[in-house]
Amino acid sequence: MNNSVIAWVLLGLVLVILLAAAVRIAKEYERGVTFRLGRVIGAKGPGLFFIIPVVDKVVKVSLRTVTMDIPAQDIITKDNVTIRVNAVTYFNVVEPVRSVVAIENHIQGTSQIAQTTLRSVLGQTDLDELLARRDDINQRLQETIDKVTDPWGVKVTLVEVKDVELPESMRRAMARQAESERDRRAKVIHAHGEFEAADTLGRAAEVLEVHPAAMQLRLLSTLTEVAGERNSTLIFPLPMEVLRLVDHLGARAAGQAAPEGAAPGPAGAGGEQDERPPKAA
Repeated sequence: MNNSVIAWVLLGLVLVILLAAAVRIAKEYERGVTFRLGRVIGAKGPGLFFIIPVVDKVVKVSLRTVTMDIPAQDIITKDNVTIRVNAVTYFNVVEPVRSVVAIENHIQGTSQIAQTTLRSVLGQTDLDELLARRDDINQRLQETIDKVTDPWGVKVTLVEVKDVELPESMRRAMARQAESERDRRAKVIHAHGEFEAADTLGRAAEVLEVHPAAMQLRLLSTLTEVAGERNSTLIFPLPMEVLRLVDHLGARAAGQAAPEGAAPGPAGAGGEQDERPPKAA
């Protein structure tokens, strides 16, 4: 009796152990790649699933997006500028079976191919293109890396260049270039302003020439502004017509005074005196 009880207890324990070994639970973001006697039979999950103890082996794979920093790389660009660039890549497993069977460690493999692709793509790019067209370069990196990782069941969704470290001499040269560009724009804007001001003044002069009364109104407005500033000196402009009239009157007065002060001429037959010297004896 005691031996039978012990046997049943042992049998129960063995069944419990086998049942525990046969039960597997995969989370929502996990899949269990199952191998039976070394041959893959598929990916199971999420949730509860069963395997054959000892015969089956399960490798769990996460389907969540992995954020991985690409270490800083020393790169020589197409225009022979040495820069130091680091980036970040986002990828996730879309085929659990291939991510286990096709490569030993898909995370390490993706990291290595991302580093080599970063050096290769940026080495074919000019510095100005790298700084100005960052989105296009990120797209090229993503497409290139994704082509390599696709047989592994890994999808690269995004690659972003984070930081570009330039040599100190290049930074100073770029600063001088930017300063020169700002000076050029300032001079061009100033020249455009002068041109527009001259054009506006020319049109205003044409209007004032057609309407003399507008000139008088403008003069009165200017005098009002000057008087409101409490200046000790008041400049009163005169029209050019007044100055021309004064000059004309002065010339006429000078012309009339000249005949009155002229010396008398020599006397002749009509009572004029003969001022010729006498002949010698």
